[in-house]
Amino acid sequence: MDSARPAALHIPGLSQDLRLRVHDKPDRYISRRIREEGIWEPYETALLLAILPPDGVFVDVGANIGYYTVIAAHVVGAGGVVLAFEPDQANFELLRENLELNACGSVVTAVEAGLAERTGAGDLYLSEDNAGDHQIFAAQAGRRKIAIKLLNGADFLRSRVRRMDLIKVDVQGAEYAVMAGLLPLLLELPGNKPRIILELTPLSLQQSGSSGRELIQLLATLAQPFWIIDHIEHRLVAITADELARWCDDVEAVAGDMGFMNILVGPAVAAA
Repeated sequence: MDSARPAALHIPGLSQDLRLRVHDKPDRYISRRIREEGIWEPYETALLLAILPPDGVFVDVGANIGYYTVIAAHVVGAGGVVLAFEPDQANFELLRENLELNACGSVVTAVEAGLAERTGAGDLYLSEDNAGDHQIFAAQAGRRKIAIKLLNGADFLRSRVRRMDLIKVDVQGAEYAVMAGLLPLLLELPGNKPRIILELTPLSLQQSGSSGRELIQLLATLAQPFWIIDHIEHRLVAITADELARWCDDVEAVAGDMGFMNILVGPAVAAA
């Protein structure tokens, strides 16, 4: 069951009045935080506002109910492009409602699918109380499974965008597959490479068949700087690919360690 009354967003630096329909009580993280505070991941949100230019291009992989999608659409405006990928039907329905609610559907291409290394069919294992924690692998027994569509990101986007300013990837362990699918296109794009905001959770990556080290080594081929997104101090902390890979190794060496961080790949940016 989803909330009938939309939650008002309170985003510093954003002049538009935006609202989101959110999941009801079973979603104890993203929807609850938006409903209670009007914002999710404040520092990451500030980074998005600082990175995206008017008429920019944003790719939201793991768009959930459309929080970043809707904000980005209003930042880039009518001359911009937002592509949002979300494979879960319940999340996707709210995403589409939120595009209509905020009058930004003309800017956004919403796709009910996940991105992967190869196009085809897949499975999504659903969390009962966290609509942001659906996974493409069965880490816990008893999760309900649904069939989903998977798309190779480079193949899908190649004819649709000539540049990308920011890619956000939050897909609960499928980050390596997403980035492996996108990489050929990222290397082909003329001009500056897009910045990437990505969740790095070594355990989830390992459970999905890759590893944190493999993901970092893949991202390092873009020859871009790495930054830890410090959401406590609201700052970017410089780190090398080797240091990140060693951190991933250390986390994976401890059974069940759910350590994670959000990282930025690309030039630093000052965020309010």
